This record gives sequence, C-alpha cells and structure tokens, in this order.
Amino acid sequence: MKKYLIIVIVSLVCMSCGGAKTEKAPGVTDDAATTSNGNPTYDPSRGDGKFTKVEIAPGIDAAKLATGDKVYAVKCSSCHKLTEEKLVGPGWKGVTSRHSPEWIMNFATNTDAMINKDPKAQAMLEICLVRMPNQNLSDEEARGIYEFMRKNDGIK
Repeated sequence: MKKYLIIVIVSLVCMSCGGAKTEKAPGVTDDAATTSNGNPTYDPSRGDGKFTKVEIAPGIDAAKLATGDKVYAVKCSSCHKLTEEKLVGPGWKGVTSRHSPEWIMNFATNTDAMINKDPKAQAMLEICLVRMPNQNLSDEEARGIYEFMRKNDGIK
C-alpha cells in the first residue's frame, strides 16, 4: 500500500512540473507590439511611451507654443536653462536636433520608465546626478513643451 501511495505522489509531483506555461515579462501582453498599459514596446529612437508618430508642422504652432511657455515657466524652468548650460537638469539648447519629437514627448510623459530603460536618458542621469521627477504632463502639455523647445532651437 505504501508503495502505491509513494508512486501516486511522485507521479502527481512529476505531472505538476511538466507543461508549465512560459511567463511573460511584466507589462507585456500577448500582442508583442504593446505593453499592458497599451503603450507600444520600447524603441530606442522614440523611447518608451505612447508617442509613436508626432506630426510636426514646418513652422511654430502659436497655440501649442503658448501652452509650452506656461508649462516651462511653472514646471521646467527651475531645473532647465534654455542654453546648453546644465542647471539641475541639462540645458535645452539643441535638444530637438539631438532627440526625436517622440522621444522628447515620451520622456516628458513617461519619465520613470524612460530613465529605467533608455540609454540616452540614463547617460543624462549620470551627468546630472538627479532623476527628473515625473511632472504628470498631459499629452497637450508635452506637445506644447516640444513646440517651446523648437522655438528655443530657432524654428520660426
């Protein structure tokens, strides 16, 4: 009787170990192109976030610029200068030529994930030594900030 009981227990243990499903990385759904929060998966050219294609007009959009000007004054100016000079964070001069619109807007709206995953964001952290806090920017505010950066870089 004991032999049968041991055989049954060993068989059950073996069966429970076989056929296990492979676990997916946290935040990844069955669709390999998106994460659990619906954002597209990481791409180094645009970073980590929901912005995959930002349409940019040749000239400055005045309404978006006005939004960006307000956001910069309230949430950004205490850490970022409009020159190349570092304050707490890096200076903004030339930022639109160094990064894509998608990367900048994803960084502005998905700061923590970008710092954790993106090599360019990590390199900036090594220089500045202070993590940028999440400013909880809306999509409209992030787009406004990008327009503000474009104007700062000489786009008319």
